[in-house]
Amino acid sequence: MIVLVLLAFAVTVGIGIFRGATGAETVTTSPAPTGWASGVPGAAVYVHVAGAVREAGLYRLAAGARVADAVARAGGFADDAARDGVNLARTVTDGEQIVVPVEGAVPTAAAADGTSASGPLDLNSATREQLDALPRIGPALADRILAWREENGRFTSVDDLGSVPGIGDKLLAGLRDLVRV
Repeated sequence: MIVLVLLAFAVTVGIGIFRGATGAETVTTSPAPTGWASGVPGAAVYVHVAGAVREAGLYRLAAGARVADAVARAGGFADDAARDGVNLARTVTDGEQIVVPVEGAVPTAAAADGTSASGPLDLNSATREQLDALPRIGPALADRILAWREENGRFTSVDDLGSVPGIGDKLLAGLRDLVRV
C-alpha cells in the first residue's frame, strides 16, 4: 500500500515538473483566484488583451496591476510584437482594452475630422497632431489635453474632457462623437 502511495505521489510530482518546464498554464476568469476578496469593489479588474500576444483574451487581474501583468497573463509578447508600442509600467483600469502592436505596423493616421479608419479617436493614446486635427482644437488646447492626461492619468470617460481648461460644454458636445476612451 505504501509503495502505491509513493508511486502516485511520484507521478503527480513528475506531471507538475513537466507542466512547469513547458510553461503550460490554464487561465480562467472565474471563480476568483485564492487570495482575492471576491465581491469587494476594486478587488479585481477585467482587461481585454489583444494584438501581438500569445493568448489574446479577457483576463481578470488584481486591482493595481500593470500592463506588464496583463501581457504576462496573455502568455507574453508574440514574436512579432512591437514591445516599445506598449507602456508596461502603466496601471490598468477595469474594462480597458490593451492592444499590443505588431512590429513594423504603421499607426492609423487621423482623418481630417479627427477620426481614424477604426472609429473615433482614443483620448488615451492620441498624439498632439491627432488632437490638433479635431475641430476647434488647436495646438495649445491639444497640449492642455495631453498635460491633463499626464497629470491625471487615463481618461475614464469622454466627459473628463470637461475638466481640461478651455473645453466648455459646447465644445465637449461637438467632440463627443469624435473621441472615445
